[in-house]
Amino acid sequence: MKRALWRSRSQRDYLTDALTLLPGWIREGRQLKRTLILDDTQHAALTERVKIVADAVHVRPELRRLDGHTQIKIGAPDEDTITENVVTLAARIEDVYRSVTSAD
Repeated sequence: MKRALWRSRSQRDYLTDALTLLPGWIREGRQLKRTLILDDTQHAALTERVKIVADAVHVRPELRRLDGHTQIKIGAPDEDTITENVVTLAARIEDVYRSVTSAD
């Protein structure tokens, strides 16, 4: 898993660095978003694995299925900033995504 430095830079620099390491993720307000092309079986596997990681970092992602795509939102609209745990979860979701799609 790739991790960017957190405390040695301003939040803005950290998010820029983190998003550079997380292609496909975009910042929308106080949330990170990603859309993945997965079949139903891959979506189910991703969802189950993400639940475990999300519990570990205490972040609740929103995952939904729409027209063959899995849409993911991480972060709370009522939070002031995107936290380190949100970015960590996004990175872990990328790891899970690679694992789920390479199993085919």
